[in-house]
Amino acid sequence: MARFLVFVVLAVLGFITIVAASFGSVGWWVLAAVVVALLVIGIWDVVQTRHSILRNYPILGHMRYVLESIRPEIQQYFVERNVDGKPFNRDVRSLVYARAKGENSHKAFGTEREVNQIGYEYLIHSTAPVAPPKQHPRIPLGGPDCRQPYDISLFNVSSMSFGSLSKNAVLAMNKGAALGGFVQETGEGGLTKYHLEYGADLIWEIGSGYFGARDKDGHFSPETFIPKAARPEVKGISIKLSQGAKPGLGGVLPGSKVTAEIAEARGVEMGVDCISPASHSAFGTPRELIRFVKQLRELSDGKPIGFKLCVGSRVDVLAICKAMLEEKVTPDFIVIDGSEGGTGAAPLEYQDNVGTPLTEGLMLVHNALVGVGLRERVRIAAAGKVASGSDIVKRLIEGADFTMSARTMMMATGCIQAQKCHTNECPVGVATQNPRLVRALNVEDKGQRVFNYQKLTVDESVQIMASMGCKSPDEVSPRMLRRRVDHLTTRSYESIYNWMEPGELLKDPPRGWSEDWNLANADYFREPPKKPAEDEPKAEPVPGSPEYDQARIPGDKHQPEGQVGRPEGELGR
Repeated sequence: MARFLVFVVLAVLGFITIVAASFGSVGWWVLAAVVVALLVIGIWDVVQTRHSILRNYPILGHMRYVLESIRPEIQQYFVERNVDGKPFNRDVRSLVYARAKGENSHKAFGTEREVNQIGYEYLIHSTAPVAPPKQHPRIPLGGPDCRQPYDISLFNVSSMSFGSLSKNAVLAMNKGAALGGFVQETGEGGLTKYHLEYGADLIWEIGSGYFGARDKDGHFSPETFIPKAARPEVKGISIKLSQGAKPGLGGVLPGSKVTAEIAEARGVEMGVDCISPASHSAFGTPRELIRFVKQLRELSDGKPIGFKLCVGSRVDVLAICKAMLEEKVTPDFIVIDGSEGGTGAAPLEYQDNVGTPLTEGLMLVHNALVGVGLRERVRIAAAGKVASGSDIVKRLIEGADFTMSARTMMMATGCIQAQKCHTNECPVGVATQNPRLVRALNVEDKGQRVFNYQKLTVDESVQIMASMGCKSPDEVSPRMLRRRVDHLTTRSYESIYNWMEPGELLKDPPRGWSEDWNLANADYFREPPKKPAEDEPKAEPVPGSPEYDQARIPGDKHQPEGQVGRPEGELGR
């Protein structure tokens, strides 16, 4: 009856306003038009079959969808505490915004975190702190086979493609990187004119689609690669194996979004779906990967070559290490992405359940390289949720040499964590190709903000290390990072985790690593399937399975004569 009452009220109001309007007032006609429009909407709500709420509650039901549409903003700005929000809480976002503007990022009246909560981590300061260095430390990239080494900053722009980012966002990050002397990684979408605009140092990322370095069939093309790799802005090349948001999954940029600019940058046809396969066609085994690293180093005239991955199987990581040993070739760097990464849109199941978190993946790769005696030849980068100076220091303690960040660099260009990156409706023009939205992002202003944010964050990281008594990143150790493991105990990372000794995997693999080390093979990825032992007892057949039905056949030698299936009552056990 309630929905019919709505129609009755609207009909009465409509009649009254039409009668009133007949006396000549324009305002009454406007009111009549509004009432009639609502009446039409109400009739449509009742007739349509898609939304049950609207059929049962015409007109009023629309309030549900209005409130749902603004729920993220209400949650973010009015409900969440400063330390509760995800993926980045209000405190972190405020810190990024303040530093990007060059403002004071200090906070008064003490921490809001639960310092006695299990899992809380903190850094150990020194009773005799030292003075921070006058210049930011730089980390040398380049192993023994590298002829054009490069010194990289502690904190850099992680991989984001033009196409996922707007041209103005790419330009702003490029300008900030040029001002600050840090690296902008291009993302797998190709080396574009926007990455070259301000002359910033670049790491050119090449993914499974080989965009910008491919032939007409989508395979890697040395002829296309060589001139771009020779550009002075390109300081290194990174091979993308997987990313944290969706490890083991390819991607598709719909043809409707493949504009002329994107098609030119990627070397694909305009208006045609742009596909990134899940795996590479240039290699299919750890040995072939390492040989591809060697090939790219030769084609780029000795520039640093590395690869990026979200860690999966430890066997795969060890297989890559074995390939390095057998081929006598090492990458110059490895970028570890954590499963908490998220600039790439992905199915929720992948974001929540697939891939190794950054801490575990970072320490696994670090220990594997130490265990095979190659750690000194390979630099490691941590990419994923690095937002503050303390984040940088923690990642260095966990095994990284330098760090990279994507989402906080987006925040420095104006991102408000609307989480609409994949919809082409980013409200601030960062992750969209909509010209109307992109024009709101001012490159000159946001470029300066990217520079400010990176500089002040590295300033804070070296100040924290100085407070810990460390004059350089080389002096931090796992003893300096502690975690509360229960309500009465805190332990250092040195005592919580097992750390490899140099060459330990080659001499006497630890018990927890020996099985994976023996399974690892330089000639294939993935763990071999487990084969059951000959004397291993077979599992009971499951009711309803073909094996169970076969066991019920009369006359089966396993059944007593005259009996079919299990004895009465056994199914309930």
